[in-house]
This record gives sequence, structure tokens and C-alpha cells, in this order.
Amino acid sequence: MAQSASAYLPEAFLSVIREAMPEALSLDDFIAACQRPLRRSIRINTLKISVSDFLERVAPYGWQLTPVPWCEEGFWIDRDETSLPLGSTAEHLSGLFYIQEASSMLPVAALFADGNAPQRVMDVAAAPGSKTTQIAARMQNEGAILANEYSASRVKVLHANLSRCGVANVALTHFDGRVFGAALPEAFDAILLDAPCSGEGVVRKDPDALRNWSVESNHEIAATQRELIDSAFHALRPGGTLVYSTCTLNREENQAVCLWLLSRYPQAVEIVPLDGLFPEAGKALTPEGFLHVFPQVYDCEGFFVARLRKTASVDALPKPKYKVGTFPFSPLKGREAREVANAAAGVGLEWDETLQLWQRDKEVWLFPADIEPLIGQVRFSRIGLRLAERFNKGFRWQHEAVVALAGTGNKLAFELSLEEAGEWYRGRDIWPANPPSADEVIVTFQAQPLGLAKRVGSRLKNSYPRELVRDGVLFSELNGFV
Repeated sequence: MAQSASAYLPEAFLSVIREAMPEALSLDDFIAACQRPLRRSIRINTLKISVSDFLERVAPYGWQLTPVPWCEEGFWIDRDETSLPLGSTAEHLSGLFYIQEASSMLPVAALFADGNAPQRVMDVAAAPGSKTTQIAARMQNEGAILANEYSASRVKVLHANLSRCGVANVALTHFDGRVFGAALPEAFDAILLDAPCSGEGVVRKDPDALRNWSVESNHEIAATQRELIDSAFHALRPGGTLVYSTCTLNREENQAVCLWLLSRYPQAVEIVPLDGLFPEAGKALTPEGFLHVFPQVYDCEGFFVARLRKTASVDALPKPKYKVGTFPFSPLKGREAREVANAAAGVGLEWDETLQLWQRDKEVWLFPADIEPLIGQVRFSRIGLRLAERFNKGFRWQHEAVVALAGTGNKLAFELSLEEAGEWYRGRDIWPANPPSADEVIVTFQAQPLGLAKRVGSRLKNSYPRELVRDGVLFSELNGFV
């Protein structure tokens, strides 16, 4: 076995890498790259702030930010982590950026390349949400995204990240991704299949990632990947774009899976080369036009990305036999819808026609309009935003809707001080020196919405969700820690 200072690299694995790696690359350079710590990177969330405004805002912090070539919102970051973790900064807590590995930004860049502007997108394996939130930002929260996650526990993490980033246009499902070709044939303009894989590219982040690696396991994983890409291809409309990606390096889980799809549907699928995705894409380009990113090429994680186009319909798969069940929501229209919209505007929450009001008992929700044609065809775990609960005396507005809809520059917002914002994230009530006159206010810090507070005398009652409450050191590098 070959054992590096930081990564476990079995000899059998290195043999596979020798076969997969282009002649222009060196195995010694590959091993050396695997021994280096992974550069940390972030993606600015343009649903909440522009890139220029973010850079201006963090300039006093002394962060060293290096642009990621394939993502205008992406930056490698070099900063002192000893005093304040990156995830505890005010900018992260309020959803202004996502901590995302640079290679992981490639698939979404490919999905939207060449002016592609899909209205309905599926992310087949979505948790923890880095790519789903990136897709939502590229779509500017318009259209609709079906974000699927097979693991039930990871669905909760996915939803939490969507909420923090202010994403409004996502519907969540919890299925084996192999069902969608039959359940939702030709329903999507674009599909991202970031497939489950052997994870060979992540050894810089996880030195023990290859402890259980074997050629036999790669065979089994590739068989599942072929079933997933076949299903995704059936769910894609003719003319649509399918991006297939993995964080692994062997050819069997990468090129071979895509070429298998081409051989299966030779008259209906074509490769769209990725040589023009960014200026230095040629360094990782395969003869077929895929990107096969070895860690030494761009000093990042290993990754594979392919962009495919569906050129014609194919024979439909047999309809699934599961029962969707009764859909417990009904649309809100006319006077009832106006009542909700007017009440929401009274606390500073507004939306446009891309979101539609629906009701379940006393719950009021906003669903992305472009997901509505799929209702009744598949069972959803969650759709859109939970806007409010209806009471005799009005509405109780929900945290996720406040974060997504309040926006910046809200005239009805109440700005918290550094200390007050720290108390808010710890789940404590606020006692401002000059409390607002309104009974309910959106509280903000540095103009970003943190949630909704109810005034009780001179106290602002905290409504921050208990599961999000933080402790430890928080959170402004410029103004100090609280």
C-alpha cells in the first residue's frame, strides 16, 4: 500500500488512476496534490447580495479572496480560522455565502452555460444543498426546482440550507432517484445528476475516504449510476440539458457511464463539449468533451462533469405502481388571496406571480407556479415556503418566509445592534433602548433579515427556530465578537 502523510492511497487505486490520467499529467504530481490540504472556498449567494457589494462589505476583514475561474460568485478564501470559524460569521449566518468546494461549483456552471435558462430543473441527489442553492441563485428564485434526496435525515439539512439562503422556488422529494424517469417523463428543462460515487476525488478533505475502496465496489456503484442516468434521461424533455457529475476519478464511474447512455440512445443524445466553460477548461478536457478534473490541475478536489443534450424523445418507461395519495392543499384565490397578501405586506413580505398561494387547514404556503403541473404525479415532502399560520386575530408569519421574502432595504424592518443580533442568534429576547412602535417587526442586522419579532411592552420576543439557535463565539470580524 502507498501511504501519504495525509491520504490513504491503495496501490490498486493508484493503478486505476494511472490508467485514467492523461499522459500529460504526472502520478507523482497527483500524489503530491492529495497530500496538500484542500483550499477552502465560498460561493456568494446572489439571492441576497451582489458580488461587488459582498466584496466591499468584507474588504475590512482582511480575507484573501481568489476568484474561482468557472464561477463568477466563487472564491477561494484564506483567513485566520483560530478566533472565529467561517460558519459563525454574520455573513454566513444570514445566508450571504455558502461554504462550497470550488470543484462542486462546476456542474451548475455547466448546466447554465451558453445562455441556457431552464424554467424547471431537477437536482436528483440534492443534499446538503450547495448545488441546489447555486441553481436557485442562477434562476433568481424564479421557475421551479425539484430537489430530491434519498436519505431522510439529509432532507432536513437540505431544507435548513435552502431556508438560510432565502430560496423560495424549490420542492423537496425523498425518493430513490431511479423512479423519476417513469414518474415524471419529459417533465424537466434541465437535470443535474451529481451521482453517488466512490468519492476518490475527496481525499484532500477526507484522508480516509479510500479506506474501503475496491474495484469491485466501483463496479457496483457504476451499475447504480447507469440506472440513475437512464432515469434522469427519461425525465428530461427533448432539447433539454443533462449534466452528469461525480467527485470520483475512475473512468468506469465517469466517461463509461455517459458513453453507455449514448450507446443506449444513439439517436436521442449528444455530448455538448465543455471546452468553452472557462478560459483554462482545456487543461481538464477529455477527447469526448467532458471535464475530468484531477486535483493537481486546478489545485482543488477531483471531479468529473459531462454535459449532454436530449435531441429526441425515447420510449416511455412503465408507469410506477406507487400511489401518490391525496394532495392536502388547495389554492387560495380572489378575496382570500388578497387578504393574505395585504396582511403580509403590512409586515414587509411581498412576492410576485412566480409564487402562488395554497392552503392546508390553517397553514398558508407559497408554491412555485412552475411546480404545479407536477402535483398529483409524485409525492412531495415539502413545496415552496411555509408563509403563515392563520389565527382568529390574523397570521403568524413563518421564519423561512421572512428570510426569503423580506429582502434588504425594508422600510418596516428594525435594525439590531451587534450585541442584539448575537442575542437573537442565541434564541434570546431583545430589549432595545428604543423599541419599535409596531406590534410585529422584521429584525435585521447589517440590513439582512434575521426573522420576525413580536413586541411585548419594551421587549422583542424572539421567534428564531429552536433548531437553528447558536452558541459559542459570534460573529463580526469588523465590529468584534459577541
